[in-house]
Amino acid sequence: MNLQQSLTDYLSLRRSLGFKLHSDGIALVSFVAFMEKNRVEYITTELAICWATKMTSSSNTGYWGSRLCIVRGFANYLRSFDSRTEIPPAGLFRSGQRPTPYLFTDIELRRLVIAAGQLHNTDPFLKLSLSCLFGLLSVTGLRIGEALNLIEDNIDLESGLLTITGAKFGKTRLIPIHATTQEILIQYQNARQEQLGRPSMDYWFINQCGKRLGYDCIRYHFHKLLKQLKIYDKAGHPRPRLHDLRHYFAVSTLTRWYHQGVNVDSQLPVLSAFLGHVETRDTYWYISACPNLMNAAKARLEEHWEANR
Repeated sequence: MNLQQSLTDYLSLRRSLGFKLHSDGIALVSFVAFMEKNRVEYITTELAICWATKMTSSSNTGYWGSRLCIVRGFANYLRSFDSRTEIPPAGLFRSGQRPTPYLFTDIELRRLVIAAGQLHNTDPFLKLSLSCLFGLLSVTGLRIGEALNLIEDNIDLESGLLTITGAKFGKTRLIPIHATTQEILIQYQNARQEQLGRPSMDYWFINQCGKRLGYDCIRYHFHKLLKQLKIYDKAGHPRPRLHDLRHYFAVSTLTRWYHQGVNVDSQLPVLSAFLGHVETRDTYWYISACPNLMNAAKARLEEHWEANR
């Protein structure tokens, strides 16, 4: 059996059914190469576990479980052609679960941005950068790494357009921004030039030395501000993370669509592209992770059923 051809046929079949399998396809190419390197003609559970756990720098058992699940699908396919194929059993590793997001309210988000702008620090410019950064994350859904890697050439303030390069999976995408966001970025740009006295600086979000803001610095002040505002480790709620600002944007957008009567299913690919998701299912997760959205989706479905009785 030609493993390479079998993999090509398997991916073609799955993709013809509507699955994109970008990351899964890359993983399976790696797995088949691992099989060929070890001169193994058919999948064994032992081999699959070895690839899932040892051929990665991660020690996260959830990640191992996800990798093994990818192999399991391929093994199920191969089993119909080669009875020697072993299908790795489910449950060998703790399945990967996304952290429960903290659902920021509009008021909490506004207080965070204002408090960041009033921060007392030895770096007087830091408060401007943090306030602008937190606000931008909440209205664009950028990943923190994408925001920190922004350079001046990525930001077209005349057209109101951000260019995100070198994002997850190496993708490049364009992010249109609202006029109010555009105005705040212009104000931040003017402050950079007036307070730091430099006509040009490589990175957009910088400190008083004109250097790129570091993730550890941002994370430290983020949690410090949340504690100051008493929205830190609230009973019955998960601990807020910087990534939850991205979650806030996605949930706010979906909630607004539901309230406006927009066909969410048809618009979801747009939001996926905006967020830089490879698979639309990653965007669907925001609906299942937010009770308000689940209720809105349920209400919409009930309205549909009622209208078609």
